[in-house]
Amino acid sequence: MMTTAYHIPVMLRECIEGLDIKPDGIYVDVTFGGGGHSRAILEKLTTGRLFGFDQDEDALANAPDHKQFTFVQANFRDLKRYLRFYGVKEVDGILADLGISSHQIDEASRGFSTRFDAALDMRMDRQAGKSAQEVIASYSESELHKILGIYGEVKNAKTLAAAICSARVNKPIETIADFKAVLQKFAPRGKENKYFAQVFQAIRIEVNDEMGALEEMLSQSIEVLKPGGRLVVMSYHSLEDRMVKNFINKGKVFGEVEKDFYGNQLKPFNAITRKPVLASADELAQNSRARSAKLRIAEKVENYGK
Repeated sequence: MMTTAYHIPVMLRECIEGLDIKPDGIYVDVTFGGGGHSRAILEKLTTGRLFGFDQDEDALANAPDHKQFTFVQANFRDLKRYLRFYGVKEVDGILADLGISSHQIDEASRGFSTRFDAALDMRMDRQAGKSAQEVIASYSESELHKILGIYGEVKNAKTLAAAICSARVNKPIETIADFKAVLQKFAPRGKENKYFAQVFQAIRIEVNDEMGALEEMLSQSIEVLKPGGRLVVMSYHSLEDRMVKNFINKGKVFGEVEKDFYGNQLKPFNAITRKPVLASADELAQNSRARSAKLRIAEKVENYGK
């Protein structure tokens, strides 16, 4: 049974319109979460199919009992592999609502939020990889400096990285309270919560390899989407949005667009929205999470690769 507070879908109407749903089409919600976007897609399908991906086992409880829906407990970086497993080679649309769900933030034991004290975990898939505690305990000063600066856009990243390495020698940093005690000395006065959020974001992105997974999913979308199929991606921080924008405009997350022998650009997508779509004032008043959301919509070029 779905818990309605699990996650309020951001820009629901804009996402569904962006997918331009065909009633008999095949669609993928690669970030199922609370299932809000998926339910809206299912309402528009007659004979079509919908696959919902989520690596977090908690999301399974929200899966609708619907004959046209299939829940896939997996990271969206395995998009192509799992679709092939289900006998699907091409789809009509892919929706991605990036970042972290409200449920993950509000579940104290997950270690995502600065509001609670718990073990430093931050894994979206609790069966996989290294926890935040392990990252903080084992990464070198230069590695911490890099992720704090790039993923968290922390202004004093170098100083903070050195302080973390120094602090962990004297006492293991195992809980959110332990970590905040180190951060407190370096947070700008009056902006502590924003500073904590930036640092936690950086560690979370590293723990879950969010940038690597996003790049893999986007590159697979070129092969998975049918000509004329839609790619709808909502991001919540500038690094993600730049990656999505570059991918749509150039066919790759980093680097320049490829050209053929005659100098013609080989672009797999056409941007439907030249600028990102932002949430309306009404939605912002109801859902603060929508404030940083940027939605980009693209369509697979008809004759790409032909």
